[in-house]
Amino acid sequence: MEKIENFSRDRIEKVRYVLTDIDDTLTIEGRMPAHAFRAMELLRENGIKVIPITGRPAGWCDHIARMWPVDGLVGENGAFYFMYDEENKRMIRRYWKTVEERVEDRKNLDKIEVEVLAKIKGCTVASDQAYREADLAIDFAEDVEPLPIEAVDEIVKCFEDAGAQAKISSIHVNGWFGDYDKLKMTKIMFSEVYGLDLDKDRDQVIFSGDSPNDSPMFAYFPNGVGVANVLELKDRMDPLPAYITKGMGGDGFSEMVKHLLSK
Repeated sequence: MEKIENFSRDRIEKVRYVLTDIDDTLTIEGRMPAHAFRAMELLRENGIKVIPITGRPAGWCDHIARMWPVDGLVGENGAFYFMYDEENKRMIRRYWKTVEERVEDRKNLDKIEVEVLAKIKGCTVASDQAYREADLAIDFAEDVEPLPIEAVDEIVKCFEDAGAQAKISSIHVNGWFGDYDKLKMTKIMFSEVYGLDLDKDRDQVIFSGDSPNDSPMFAYFPNGVGVANVLELKDRMDPLPAYITKGMGGDGFSEMVKHLLSK
């Protein structure tokens, strides 16, 4: 990984979109500092679109699309994208699966929930689960004492043994049924909303993140930026991002934006 200062001016001049994880990329210990929020505003003021790519739930994503300085977002690790049409005052919601499919998936996820809570002591269902439409989030570090990585791996195994996908973030294990992830829904969003083929135009995009569930994005985007806390789980990430900031979480995101917008 190279220092963010080595992100060259000729590459920066091509950037039109900043995609970013939220937890521990925009936040620090669960809170978003004002300067990280302001950094998103500054990007938009300079003509760069901001699109969070997150594991957070649909309920939160509806709020974020409406209230944050963003141009839409991908949520629940690729289950959907939302964007708020300010001109027509309506929310655009595009899901990977139908309502009926999500209802059926929920029945099977409920069974996994029972198994996980019985087998792995110390974890719990994520506090934001009530606002989710497509996945099950198991908390191992947000509102509980952090569990050892061996316990996190056991949570993942419960999902995979049931035929579900499972991804580890900095705070949750998210599991779902379906052949989608953050990257696949991001590609759909760019095609449907912006008319861009990311396979050809990925040099216009930066992705910033911090954890193993961001690895597909780091693998795909040559302009991948990890905030400093990416190092905490670097042994479980393949590949690592191309660049890294000095600051952690929202401090690192703001540092990246300052470098992008410097003249």
